[in-house]
Amino acid sequence: MPSVVRAFAPSKVNLALSVGAPGTDGMHPIASWMVTTRFGDDLTVKRLPPGTPSRYAIEWHDEALRRTEIDWKLAKDLAVRAHGALQQRLGRELPVQMRLQKRIPVGGGLGGGSSNAAAMLRALDALFDLRLRPQFLEHLSTQLGSDVPFLVQGGSAVVEGLGERLARAAEHRTHMVLVFPDAQCPTGAVYRAFDALRADARVDAPRVRELAERGACADTPFNDLALAACHVAPRLAEVRAEVEQFARQPVHVSGSGSTLFLVCDSAVHADVLADAIGDKVGVPAVSTVTGPTPVEEVDGEPRLPHAIAGEAEDE
Repeated sequence: MPSVVRAFAPSKVNLALSVGAPGTDGMHPIASWMVTTRFGDDLTVKRLPPGTPSRYAIEWHDEALRRTEIDWKLAKDLAVRAHGALQQRLGRELPVQMRLQKRIPVGGGLGGGSSNAAAMLRALDALFDLRLRPQFLEHLSTQLGSDVPFLVQGGSAVVEGLGERLARAAEHRTHMVLVFPDAQCPTGAVYRAFDALRADARVDAPRVRELAERGACADTPFNDLALAACHVAPRLAEVRAEVEQFARQPVHVSGSGSTLFLVCDSAVHADVLADAIGDKVGVPAVSTVTGPTPVEEVDGEPRLPHAIAGEAEDE
């Protein structure tokens, strides 16, 4: 078995997000076209001898553009919880040393914690040669959060219901700029504002599926939560307006905020625009592109994860 696995935890962007009114359980049904990008966190997991207690470290990557205090308990971290969930499901200890280096801002609507959990599941699969099928990990991950099943494989998918219905979508290479305002958009507060603004909201799944099929350009992404997020965080609305005025193109909100994004024509367009937003508007921004989850490094050698290759056995 390998001794060290390095996995990438990509950010996810909602290129389309339609939200319905809450059901009797208080949960909001959605239809969303989700994609993963080449901007994300780095996870390194080292196998420890049997019987050794696992240990975890979480820190900001040197390249992180928007940092906040890492003040949550380790037991609450989604990567740590994913480790515990897999151990419990398999009925065996998987002792590891984890180092998580974060670039994705906390609470940014980019699924950072969920992606960390998915990366941990893929890393453990490779590290202990478990050869688990992606469907197994997706089912296991439903207890960790609605975005985690999608992020097990990443890429491009339409997610519906409460996140439990996932259909793979066409891969469109989409260049974009991610913008990180200094704004707080608590998910619960955003959904409460959404309910006040759109009490009779209905999910428009056909619109989401159509956009996922044809691909996104500068003005086609949409997000039913954008107005509510700007209502909860006026600073988000201010930065959005400033960036739109500067870039002269639509600026979109990912998830429940606070990350903004712009769809670009090319890698050069995205690079130049990200630098200009940082210099002229004074808000951190980074260029990226959508794509499948990259291969992992197993003992320093690149390898496609079992959970993505589809070569694994059922557990």
